[in-house]
Amino acid sequence: MNKLYVCLLYRWWSYSSSPPSMGGVLYNSSGLPTFTLTGLPGLENSQHWMFLLLGTLYIVSIVGNVLILCIVKEEQSLHQPMYYFLSLLSVNDLGVSFSTLPTVLATFCFHLRTISFDSCMAQMFFIHFFSFMESGVLLVMSFDRYVAICNPLRYTTMLTDSRVVCMGLWAIIRSFCMVFPLPFLLKRLPFCKANVLSHAYCLHPDLIHLPCGDITINNIFGLFIVMSTFGLDSALILFSYVLILRSVLAIASREERLKTLNTCVSHLCAVLIFYVPKIGVSMTARYGRHAPRLVHTVLSLIYLFVPPMLNPVIYSIKTKEIRWRLGRMLVRTKI
Repeated sequence: MNKLYVCLLYRWWSYSSSPPSMGGVLYNSSGLPTFTLTGLPGLENSQHWMFLLLGTLYIVSIVGNVLILCIVKEEQSLHQPMYYFLSLLSVNDLGVSFSTLPTVLATFCFHLRTISFDSCMAQMFFIHFFSFMESGVLLVMSFDRYVAICNPLRYTTMLTDSRVVCMGLWAIIRSFCMVFPLPFLLKRLPFCKANVLSHAYCLHPDLIHLPCGDITINNIFGLFIVMSTFGLDSALILFSYVLILRSVLAIASREERLKTLNTCVSHLCAVLIFYVPKIGVSMTARYGRHAPRLVHTVLSLIYLFVPPMLNPVIYSIKTKEIRWRLGRMLVRTKI
């Protein structure tokens, strides 16, 4: 009897002193699963070169958006609603870049592929928070363009500083409220298989396929927040441009029409480079499960890396005031 008791006690101690596993899933001391990050499938030998490419994109994105913020801050003529929204877009793009940087650096440069549950949930929260926030910022920027073109005489009275602040806070608060429940909805689910992610960072469409429990609530809530943010915002942006186009076509002079439309080019490019990759990622995640993993990875890289990099480049090229101020800064640097 004593031998049986000692044997049972030893087995209990051995189980409790080592990380438990279930179906090949490793758990940490808190009982939560860990996840395995993935680089580029089939290109493991080129990870360092891939990090050099991504590192270049990070540098361009961070430097470009910081320059936009500095120029808007220093140039008094840019203290207008349009450039306040542009500054918010730059802050958002910096948030996207810094949200993915730690795990991308660990995966591609140091080959550290394991991430804890809490760290993964935190990264997922910030990536989607800034993603939803960018959609809201692009929407308020389209409203700014609508007022500037369709009601130019009321522009200063409609877009006061207090209203600009309220619109920015609306984009932030809405994004937070939409993303906040996601980690808790995932935490309640059991994980009983190998938790290998398709990317070098944590995304909700990727994580939602890993639990072995009922994910109906997660799917319904995920569809709800996508439709009430990306779906509604894109429809309202499209509607605002229909009104803008109708107003522009009413202008008699062809040169004036082109000049007016030229003020929307930067914002329209920002909308396209944000929504087109987003639609590609969403469609592939839901309907392209049998597609090669490399397709999922490349689309997610385009979605998270291209907009933060191109937005400051587009606005620097198309906005005369920013281009002029940037030229002055470069001349001073050379001197």
